[in-house]
Amino acid sequence: MKAILYIGHGTRSKKGAVEIRAFIDKVKAQIDVPIQELSFLELTEPLIEEGFQLCVEQGATEIDVVPLFLLAAGHYKRDIPEALSRLVAKYPTIPVKIKNPFGVQEVILDAVAELIKDSAGTVFPEDRLLIVGVGSSDPDIHVNFRRITSGIGERLGAEKVSVCYFAATEPRVSEGFETITEGAAGRVIVVPYMLFTGLLLGELNKIVRSRQKDGQRILCTAPLSMHRVIEDIVIERALDE
Repeated sequence: MKAILYIGHGTRSKKGAVEIRAFIDKVKAQIDVPIQELSFLELTEPLIEEGFQLCVEQGATEIDVVPLFLLAAGHYKRDIPEALSRLVAKYPTIPVKIKNPFGVQEVILDAVAELIKDSAGTVFPEDRLLIVGVGSSDPDIHVNFRRITSGIGERLGAEKVSVCYFAATEPRVSEGFETITEGAAGRVIVVPYMLFTGLLLGELNKIVRSRQKDGQRILCTAPLSMHRVIEDIVIERALDE
């Protein structure tokens, strides 16, 4: 019997945990697979081992793992395979297939552009965009975000599009904000390149509100999961053989 194990990062944000569970409930309702469980890499229960065990207890004879990660960095390349390797050794007769993360797809960049328009309306050339990623020490992160920034810039016609990160690589968020706001003639539109609400998005919104109080024309868009295309991609990954 086939099972799907969704793996999210996990969050200390109660709102974020509720949000991801509601998202996966919508996905599960559209997939005709008898066993579907959600688990997390850290911070939120159930963790991967428990989620895997739940699949086994329900009679899973094969398990497809669907990582809820935008890009292939350390969590996808190292942490998830390490966690699963112990379970594969424990249950050697159950084949496990790990699906790909979302990657930089044209449909995702289209969705980001639409989320920006939903928040900001028409984007003018003098407006500036700041793409904010979580960050990773994986060198591919910069290659991916160059594609992301150029793709979004092309779609919206903004003359200045920058990227910054919360951790593990440069430029950090504080530097990103200082650079993008210096001498800005139009608005600054902050784009969290994150799937769900969490503590980092909360921190980002605090920074934006603080700068709004100082009179800056600045706003922050919604996380990516607010666009239907993310749901479609998860379903596609889950059903892909």
